[in-house]
Amino acid sequence: VLASFVIKSPSPGMVIYKRDRFGTKRKVGSMINPMDRVIATIPDLTSMISKAYVSEVEVSKVEPGQTVTISVDAFPAKSFTGKVLTVGNIGEKLNNSDSKVFEVQIKLEGSDPDLRPSMTTNNKIMIKMLDNVTYVPNDCVHTGTDSIPVVYTKNGLKQVVVLGESNDKETVIEEGLKPGTTLYLEIPEDFDDFKLAGEEYIETIKDRLKERRAQNLRTAVS
Repeated sequence: VLASFVIKSPSPGMVIYKRDRFGTKRKVGSMINPMDRVIATIPDLTSMISKAYVSEVEVSKVEPGQTVTISVDAFPAKSFTGKVLTVGNIGEKLNNSDSKVFEVQIKLEGSDPDLRPSMTTNNKIMIKMLDNVTYVPNDCVHTGTDSIPVVYTKNGLKQVVVLGESNDKETVIEEGLKPGTTLYLEIPEDFDDFKLAGEEYIETIKDRLKERRAQNLRTAVS
């Protein structure tokens, strides 16, 4: 004889209902077949994992153990800390994106009663800390066919710059730019009128490019 059950509201606490065999999400009032072995699970809120997706360009910089600052959209005034737990080996494509990303799992340190499963998080992975550096948005840096990076300043200069560390948003300028200089984000329409400055850095940049190409060649051969 088959019997059926009805889900009632859970007692104080939290449960996560499993989907049925048709993929329909169960909820309060759903009918349950007695053949279903698992109806719901109780999450362990004392140990939570945040999932982040890192681009294939940046994933080589991410390693287990790195510190992560975590914020939650539901609680903008709060912040949490965690450590990188695992870094995915196989890339995947997210919806509405052509580039590949890699899943990074982050274990939150401690617990907080306000956190709930499936909340949206923003994760800042601390790859390297740099002190007393000058940096600009990536959009400010422009390179031509000669691969020499320049920025366009508001005082009419096409300034050659020596680049340092970078991420997907900002680039460190090691030489050629003073802090506080106002820059164009895009190449100005009258760029031909801008005076070239910083030519003394070109040889340094070319030497670095040669070293990088030689390193890439050694890596490819090995």
